[in-house]
Amino acid sequence: MSRDICSFLSPPSLQPLRFPITSLRDWLTPKELCHSMSDKELLWRASMVPHIDEYPYNRTPKGSTQSTSTGHRGFTNKHPESPVFDERQIPSKPAEWGRATMIDAERRLLANALLDFSNERFVLLSETCIPVFNFSTIYNYLTNSNQSFLGSFDDPRHTGRGRYNKKMRPAVTLSDWRKGSQWFEAHRKVAIEMISDVKYHPVFRDHCRPPCYMDEHYFPTLVTKILPEMNSNRSITWVDWSGGGSHPRRFVRKDVSEAFLNQIRNGFKCTYNGGITSVCFLFARKFHPSTLDPLLRIAPGLLGFRS
Repeated sequence: MSRDICSFLSPPSLQPLRFPITSLRDWLTPKELCHSMSDKELLWRASMVPHIDEYPYNRTPKGSTQSTSTGHRGFTNKHPESPVFDERQIPSKPAEWGRATMIDAERRLLANALLDFSNERFVLLSETCIPVFNFSTIYNYLTNSNQSFLGSFDDPRHTGRGRYNKKMRPAVTLSDWRKGSQWFEAHRKVAIEMISDVKYHPVFRDHCRPPCYMDEHYFPTLVTKILPEMNSNRSITWVDWSGGGSHPRRFVRKDVSEAFLNQIRNGFKCTYNGGITSVCFLFARKFHPSTLDPLLRIAPGLLGFRS
């Protein structure tokens, strides 16, 4: 990787913490996220947190949106050409669907985002996700929430409890076992625990293998065990599982309409900060690239871009 993409230091390279640090801001808001840290170094670095809740500076909470997808054969570490990603390349490794490497990728994304102390909320999406509300609505919904949004429920079926491995005892019992969506949103305090766990991760890595899919069980079980009061036990990414099978329905061009999107936006009831709301989903998936044109035509009016 060339220097103009990412400047590396000699190991152990702990960028973006540059020396000498002349101000608190140099440490709190990294100017570059490029680094050559190993996963072990990165998770250790990101797990460092202040124990005083009141920040000694004016802090505007930010949201960090992360995206992950599987990639094995033909995997490359090519840097995107868009200037949006300048100095934002995260060292990557192959990730396989249903394997521990997918969780490793998600924790890597969270840890990199945690390096910026301004990031308060963390959203994991896929490349097939779309927003169904505008940015300000999504930002206010998340920053004003007193809980995270990780789907977590006790599924008695063979695709739920049936995947539990007795070898996980005593760290994880059957009553602890939870299932949920891979696509989540987490408060900073929850995200820190998600990347700091060294007790349960090895248990899942060793004993949750296909047909047990770690990305559907590890985080839901972990958060339910250690921070249940900070989780709403629901996802904010809508999907259609009505067709059955291992994957949700994929939407194509002919499926997209304003009525369809409004049904996702306001067609459900859920709890939010102790009350009932019809705004339950902020994102939706699984959308084929052919939906881009109709989505762009609908978006200005639907999301309020027009004055």
